[in-house]
Amino acid sequence: MLGNQIGGLGTPGALSHAYVQHPPLRCDIPDIPGLFYDDANKFLVAPTADRILYWKIVPSLPSGPPNSDPVNDGPVLSVRYSLDHKVIGIQRSRHEIEFRNRETGETCSKKCRADSETILGFFWTDCPTCDVILVKTSGLDLLAYDPQSHAFRLVESKKFNVSWYLYTHESRLILLASGMQCTMFTGYQFSAGGIVKIPKFEMMMSKSEANNKPVLAADDVHIVTVYGRIYCLQLDRVSMTLNLYRFYRDAVVQQCTLPTYSSRIAVSAVDNIIMVHQIDAKVVILYDVSLDSYAPVSAPLPLLVRGLPSNSRQASQTADSQSSAYGGTIYGEGWNFLIPDLICDAENGLLWKLHLDLEAIAASSSDAPSVLEFLQRRKSDPSMVKTICLAIARTIILERRPVSTVAKAMDVLLDSYSRLMKMGGGLPGVRRTHEQNQQLGGQPVEGSPVISQETSPGTTVSPVNPDQAGGVTNRSAQSNSGVDHGADRVTGTSGYRTSDAVNKRQQVVGEDSRPLSSGTSMQHGQHAGSVAISPVEMFQSVFAVVEDEMMGDPAYLAAVIMEFLRSASKAGLKAPSNLYVMMATLLARSNRYAEIALFVSNKIMEPSKELAVQLMEIGQQHPPTRKLGLDMLRERGLHHDYVAALLQDGYFLEALRYARKYKVITVQPALFLEKAVANNSAQNLAAVLSFFCEFTPSFKSTSDFGRYRHILSEMV
Repeated sequence: MLGNQIGGLGTPGALSHAYVQHPPLRCDIPDIPGLFYDDANKFLVAPTADRILYWKIVPSLPSGPPNSDPVNDGPVLSVRYSLDHKVIGIQRSRHEIEFRNRETGETCSKKCRADSETILGFFWTDCPTCDVILVKTSGLDLLAYDPQSHAFRLVESKKFNVSWYLYTHESRLILLASGMQCTMFTGYQFSAGGIVKIPKFEMMMSKSEANNKPVLAADDVHIVTVYGRIYCLQLDRVSMTLNLYRFYRDAVVQQCTLPTYSSRIAVSAVDNIIMVHQIDAKVVILYDVSLDSYAPVSAPLPLLVRGLPSNSRQASQTADSQSSAYGGTIYGEGWNFLIPDLICDAENGLLWKLHLDLEAIAASSSDAPSVLEFLQRRKSDPSMVKTICLAIARTIILERRPVSTVAKAMDVLLDSYSRLMKMGGGLPGVRRTHEQNQQLGGQPVEGSPVISQETSPGTTVSPVNPDQAGGVTNRSAQSNSGVDHGADRVTGTSGYRTSDAVNKRQQVVGEDSRPLSSGTSMQHGQHAGSVAISPVEMFQSVFAVVEDEMMGDPAYLAAVIMEFLRSASKAGLKAPSNLYVMMATLLARSNRYAEIALFVSNKIMEPSKELAVQLMEIGQQHPPTRKLGLDMLRERGLHHDYVAALLQDGYFLEALRYARKYKVITVQPALFLEKAVANNSAQNLAAVLSFFCEFTPSFKSTSDFGRYRHILSEMV
């Protein structure tokens, strides 16, 4: 758990780890039957008497007026735009859906038998065999749309009893509840790759009394996608736990059970973090399913409103004062949580977007490696993540944390960057292969890949079923779709319970299972930047910054750099040459010249011109170290620098022979001639003049030739 210790990395006592940003999207249109959410196209829809108003809420909440489409007057139960935005589907009643061509205004209707079945909802799909799925109490109707005739053709009917259903376009997965307690589920995945039937499974519920059989409500089940994996979250109100089910091609496995500490909750998914909102207590619990433990990321804290006019006093504001400031009630009765990260306040006509306060989460824990691991899995704000990670790295060095702790932190950062490089540098359009998924993430049950969410650029997203209790759809699941590298588990740890059925269900998973692609489009901004930090950035933003403040303890900083070099070598990364220069300087300050020689001879310090120059500088007080620098210049073929160094040390004849051997013509003759004159040796000066006359024929026409020939004649 990250929040087990307060302070150490920033300002302690953070008031919140999650917030909504003011101002929200205001959609308080008078005389509308309700607000609806089309998660396919990311539209917030407000139907009026004769028009459909909608706001496109990605990549950010809009501030301008809504778009609109004319429609016929009549009741509206839900609204779904087609994936190409050419057709509007409007559910008029429990027995009729009207489809309207946006270009021509032509309409057609699909109806069901009023005496024997009702329409629970519908959604558009990119499945190659059908365009619209009608969900009825008697099963599913798969319809194909003909744009020329604006007509729908029945492709197939799947017959079974349905009490209610859930669907998210991101997962392409529909779950159909049936049975006396609504705990039996049939599932289908309608994706661009075709139709896949999910094995039938049952959700477990605790009983409050021996003869009491509670009924599972649609509001207690959610489909979310985190780290590219599809999960079903089921609230057990009696035990106050959240059961996590993970979907495979040939099985559904209950992966773990998360405590909710309340029977009245809502669920969100923000940046691959599952948010559990305790409605009564008005606090948020954060869970990261990639952690080794299913413990909360941090202690439960309130949800705050950021950006209010009184933001300067926000730290001392209560939930009530914030509510009065924006004109609504936090966790009010009108709040509808739209998975993954939206909140629709239907009473006040507001739409909020949820955010994580990464800085507050990082500041709430002193376990730097764990915090860095957590941050490196976040994708929503790469620039901020980098800034926080670099600040943490600097802080643990300046605070002189144990070298073992700093080493773990370095391992986290460099491993993250190494993975990014292996995946293609995180560039747009570069996707991790299935083999890389197995190597970097693993599978929960060996040989049985899960139903996963892979990305396919250019695909549009489609809608979801309406909320049964209110007017707002709240079953969308557009979360961050990048597959991360967290480890998978199928059993609970650290005291958090997993159902006894888990081990039995593991045996059901087949060996020939293949991952299913849901074809979700890239989330906006997904690859705008990377959170990974390169070795060069580590040097520039960490080591170069702390060097001056660590002057009094060069041995500690040298030990830290050694751990960094070890981590870089283990990750297969090249350290910047300036880091070796810094390390040599630190060792010299402690008179550890023998270690410098050992590191140079064993190539622990990678040879470079910069390091060679620094060794010669250090060698002014220790000649053997200067020789190491000279030898490094020669071994790397830096002939000009080697000759200049020999001249600086007064070995001009040796420099002359070396220049002749390697044809070093870049060194000015005047440098050699001045050294010969300073040596007061006519023989040496004559040798130098003779060499340059032979080596550089144009030398005789220079002023240096005449000047030094005159000096030679005076010396003879």
